[in-house]
Amino acid sequence: LVATKKGQAIRFSEEDARELGRTGQGVIGIRFKEGEDQVVGITLCSMPSILTVTENGFGKRTPIEDYRIQGRGGSGVINIKTEGRNGDVIGVRAVKDEQEIIVISSKGQTIRIPVNGISVIGRNTQGVTIIRLGENEKVASFAIVQKTEAQ
Repeated sequence: LVATKKGQAIRFSEEDARELGRTGQGVIGIRFKEGEDQVVGITLCSMPSILTVTENGFGKRTPIEDYRIQGRGGSGVINIKTEGRNGDVIGVRAVKDEQEIIVISSKGQTIRIPVNGISVIGRNTQGVTIIRLGENEKVASFAIVQKTEAQ
């Protein structure tokens, strides 16, 4: 699955991206729509859902089955709505319920939440609040971690 910062995503078979040498330029994964200029995530679809997080602290999980397999080089499908409150996508990851995510803001705020605490909803939606941000604050990054036992 390849995702863009403006909310598009394309899922294609791993065999469609042929193996190239060290000096190869690669192949087209997704064609950008007007105004899109950046791929923000490439993930293998080995887990039951895809987690998408936006710069304004919103996110969602979407079942992998909601992303139909297409040919490489298409424009993809809507992954998340980025207009209005959400802002641009900062990343996508394949996740499972047993994991947690750590979200870090541009001002150093860090939270750790269970993946199963994030709603599973359809592709063409805005998502739910993952982290509450202050004024002029954005999500800087997030990472998937394994749950740890409380001591």
